[in-house]
Amino acid sequence: MRPVTEHDIRTSFVNCSKGEAKRLGLPKDLADQPWEDLDFLGWRDSGAPERAYLVTERDGRLVGISLRATTGGSRGFTSRSMCSLCLTTHPGGGVALMTARRTGEPGRQGNSVGQYLCTDLACSLYTRGRKQAAGDGVIVVEESLTPEEKAVRTRANLHSFLDKVTG
Repeated sequence: MRPVTEHDIRTSFVNCSKGEAKRLGLPKDLADQPWEDLDFLGWRDSGAPERAYLVTERDGRLVGISLRATTGGSRGFTSRSMCSLCLTTHPGGGVALMTARRTGEPGRQGNSVGQYLCTDLACSLYTRGRKQAAGDGVIVVEESLTPEEKAVRTRANLHSFLDKVTG
């Protein structure tokens, strides 16, 4: 992903108002992101932990979506969940259901779509082996895919989710 600015981010959102996009909390380490390793920029709002945001490049333009994360606590160290984007398995609370309001009339009627995502939205780093799932009960699934093939899969899963939000 190419480096993006605050203005780029705030003008990219498709499922929230301009006012909401103007007020959302941005990552404090925006300039220090590992852009070359990112398929999307994802972050949780430090001022409102149930809010999360995701911005990616699609068809030559930036597309941002606002998400709501479940606020339930960890289900315990024996439970495991898998992210639907990067297919990383996390113990406990490492995966959360995140919902996005749909765009257009369906969104105005209150319709949303959800996906189980890594709670830290670091899918790109898990995909490339730059970050490892942590905690008791981590299961590492060995795959024959290369990191680039995993990144292609993660982007395809992300684009499918974006299609559900905007379609």
